[in-house]
This record gives sequence, structure tokens and C-alpha cells, in this order.
Amino acid sequence: MMNDVMTRYQYWLDEPYFDEYTKKELRALAGNEEEIEDRFRKDLEFGTGGMRGLMGAGTNRLNVYTVRRATQGLANYIKEQGGADRGVVISFDSRVHSVEFAEETALCLNANGIRTYRFESLRPTPELSFAVRELGCIAGVAITASHNPAEYNGYKVYWEDGGQITPPHDRNIMAHAAAVTSWTAPKTMTREDAIENDLYKTLGEEIDERYYEELLKLTICPDVLKEQADQLRIVYTPLNGCGNIPVRTVLERLGIRHVKVVEEQEAPDGRFPTCPSPNPEEPAAWEYAMRTAKEYDADIVIATDPDSDRLGVQAKDPKTGEYVLFTGNMTGVLMAEYILNERAARHTLPKDGILMSTVVSSPMGRLIAGEYGCAFGETLTGFKYIGEQMRIFEEQGTPSFVFGYEESYGCLYGDYVRDKDAQSAVVILAEMAASCRARGITLVEALEELYQKYGYWKEGLMTVKLSGQDGRLKRQKLMEAMRSEALTEIGGRDILAVRDYKSGLRTDRSTHRTSDTGLPVSDVVYYELDGGWCCARPSGTEPKVKFYFGVCEETAEAAEEGLAALRQALEALAA
Repeated sequence: MMNDVMTRYQYWLDEPYFDEYTKKELRALAGNEEEIEDRFRKDLEFGTGGMRGLMGAGTNRLNVYTVRRATQGLANYIKEQGGADRGVVISFDSRVHSVEFAEETALCLNANGIRTYRFESLRPTPELSFAVRELGCIAGVAITASHNPAEYNGYKVYWEDGGQITPPHDRNIMAHAAAVTSWTAPKTMTREDAIENDLYKTLGEEIDERYYEELLKLTICPDVLKEQADQLRIVYTPLNGCGNIPVRTVLERLGIRHVKVVEEQEAPDGRFPTCPSPNPEEPAAWEYAMRTAKEYDADIVIATDPDSDRLGVQAKDPKTGEYVLFTGNMTGVLMAEYILNERAARHTLPKDGILMSTVVSSPMGRLIAGEYGCAFGETLTGFKYIGEQMRIFEEQGTPSFVFGYEESYGCLYGDYVRDKDAQSAVVILAEMAASCRARGITLVEALEELYQKYGYWKEGLMTVKLSGQDGRLKRQKLMEAMRSEALTEIGGRDILAVRDYKSGLRTDRSTHRTSDTGLPVSDVVYYELDGGWCCARPSGTEPKVKFYFGVCEETAEAAEEGLAALRQALEALAA
């Protein structure tokens, strides 16, 4: 193994194709066998959505050469599909090297005769989805690692519907990328030549304006915004990502003037100097925002991740004066209730409307949908699958997508894009906050009303890391244990039914009758519990298993106790 690694390492040092900057970085690794092995033990994989990994020189790192090779595979597939003339949109976020990775992607596609539309500067990933649809392009590439730490970057591929690639395109693009085995095979050209040949186009304000127009159409109750907008006080942090301009633009056009941006996290900075993990799900990412919120006496505090597709929310609790961090589930169900309730009252809710979520998100959405006569649909984990369903709905002509949410801070209102969009979430959140203010309540009190109406739903997430050389075997055994028929209860809650997405069957434990889960095959186990639920999902690349779980009780105290008991039982199962 080490001989193969050193052969690859030496090849990168000797081959003239690799630039001096890359070779200098590699020479500095001389004698560090562990680091050399990690960088050259394999090729960075092009997975079902693209690539994501540590940046640096080497075959197992994201760099201009791995980007070129992936792009050559994508170009080959686009040409095979006859889509070269339709073009590809390219966006990038604030991460280190995002600009040059976007440029390399464009020039490789151009050298293959494929026109590109590259944004002039950093833009939110959902705007890429919008541009692909708006321009009628065959595909899109977003250079982003979403909410990962600063040392990561990524390459995410979208298809003509504006959604992330799903079968069969994901598998086909993976195969074409894997077929590019030579590092010197990818084509490239200069920007000057690409422009001269009408292959390299730049996107700017025109697409921005069309995107903003769609966002502003999402308002349901413009009158309440007009009445209350000047009273709202909002603190916002883009976490040094690309959300600063679009989020502030949207808020300004909604009439909200009292917006305080966290100064330390305002400017785009891929080093993310104020938070190791620029993720609104992480409490540490909120430190500067909460300091600013208390000084500014904000009603709500919002945060977007680096590519501005996820939105985090905190709201002041009038009883304590403290701010409450909403989970993705809390934000999702609150928005779902507001949208369906307000549209039903105005008779604009489609009769064939559907609310979408994922199997690891709060089931409260099903109750909300039922309350307003909407259908409810679930997908596997990841918003890409909600986007896929939106494409199918569009092709069929029914049902009408209304809203989608997932537990990991992603949601979408409207059908102008096919991915989660923090900007659309900001529109609804701002209007919802204005509506609450008009009623004399806060978002925290609105959530309490929701719990009183549908029950106190509380959810949790637990990641079990299985260390050691046999970590992957432990992961397999843990999933086998979760599928065992001997397991009859978890945390004192009887198992009512088991959905095994690997076999594709749902089994009712009382009748032993089986039915189709209706979702693609995936190594996921879901337990319907008496007054709760839990779901186990192993990582596809690491020796760890994620447990998502929740309970529903009549009081907040009982829900907290039940959630703690469920967590404790899952910890015991995983031990």
C-alpha cells in the first residue's frame, strides 16, 4: 500500500503538468509518511452529489486538479446527453479557493465546447438553482462545502430541473468522472479564448433581480408587513458567508429597516475566524450574534450558513428575557402552520397541496398538513430528495408543492428553485414575526400555541462514533441489532411498527402485516413508537451511526422527560 502511495506522491512531484505551488506544498511533506498516505491513498471520490473534502495538494484532496478531473467527467456526460449548447451555471461561496475552483470548472467546460454562466462574485447556492431553471441550462455547479469547517470545500452538481443530481444522473456522472483516469486528460483553455469563442458568460445583477422578484412574490400578508415592519428589530449574521447582501436586500425590500448585522461576521471570509464551524446548528456559532442581540434588544436573531441555504433562528422569550434557539424542526413546523393557516384563510391554498419533509424530521408536519386538508409526503434524508419530488410533481401536474422542511435547518416555500433556500425562509420568518407582533405575541409564544394545538413534540439527535480498526464492522452490527425482532420497546415506549428502508418494507408489530415504504432502498431503520419515534442511519463513509428521535406528550415537562429516557435507551443500545 505504502509503495503505491509513494509512487503517486512522486508522480505529482515529477510530472510537469502540476504547478510549482502544488509541488512546493508536497515537498514540505517529505518524511511525513502519515500525511502523505492520507493525501495519496485514494482518489477523492465523486459521490452521489459531487465532491467534498479537505483542500490541499494530493489525489485525496480538493484542488484545481481534482476539480478539473471531475469537471471533465461532467463535460463528457453533458455532451453524451446532447446538452452542450444549453450551458452550465457556476456559483461559489466565500471559502478559500472557491473563486479559482469556479474558474477552473468554467474553463474546463469551455474547452469541451460547453458554454458557462459564472456568477461575477459569490452568490447563495439556491440562486444557482434558480439560474439553472431561469436560463434553461443543462446543469449547474456550486463550489461550496456548506456549513463544514474552513479547511473543507466542495463541488456540488445540479441538473436541468434546478435540483441536486439524483438517479440516474448521479450514477451516470459518477461513472463518467471515474472513467477519467489520467490527471493530464482534462481539457482547459484561457479565459480570453473562452470569451472570444462566446463560451464564457458572466452573471450579475440581472439574475439577482429576477431572483429577488420571485422571493418577494412569496409574501402572503403584505399588509401586516407594511404595518409592523418598522417595529421589528432583527440581528443578522451571515457567518462570513455569502448571505449578507441577498438577506439584507430582501429585508430592506420588505420594509424592515432595523437590521443590525454582526460586524465581526459580516465580510466574506473563508477562514471563518470567529467560529470554527460556521453552522447555525452549533451554539458556538451564535456567540457574536447573541452579544449583538442583547445590545440591540433584538426581537429575533437570524443566521445563515456560508452558502446561505440554511437559516437558523433565535427569538426572545418574553417570560425570561432570554433568547431561545429554535431547532430546524421548530422553525419548520412554525412556518408550515403559518403558511397553511394564512393561505387557507385567504382561499389560496391549492386543493391538491402537499407539505413535504424527510423521515428524520418532526412528524408534527403530518398533523399540520391534515389540519388544513393538505397531503403530507416524506423522503429520505436530504433536501435533494424533496427537490426530486418537486420535479415529479411538476411533470405530473399534481400535487401542488406548498412547503418543505428538514431537521437540519433547511426549508423552502415556493417552487422557483429546487433546493432549500435561506432567503425564502427569511421572507416567511419576517412576515411571521410581523404577524405575531400585530397579535401582541412573540415567535416563542406562537410556538407554544402550536404545541398546545398539536401536542408537545420534542426531538433529539445523537451521533455514535464507533472507533477502532473494526469501527465499520461495529456499525454493521449496530444496524443489525436495530433490525432485531427481539427489540420490542425503546425507552419504555412500545414499538408499533418498523420501517426498514433497506428491505423496503414497513412491518406492523401487532398484526405482522407488511407494506411498501414507498421510498428508495437505503440503509435506514425507522421505529414508530407509542407516543414517539426514532430512526437509525449509518454514515456511508465513516464508522458512525446517527440516531434521530422524538416524543409527543401533553406537557413540555413530560416531553423533556420522555426525550431524555429515549436518548438514554438509545445510548444503551449503542454501547
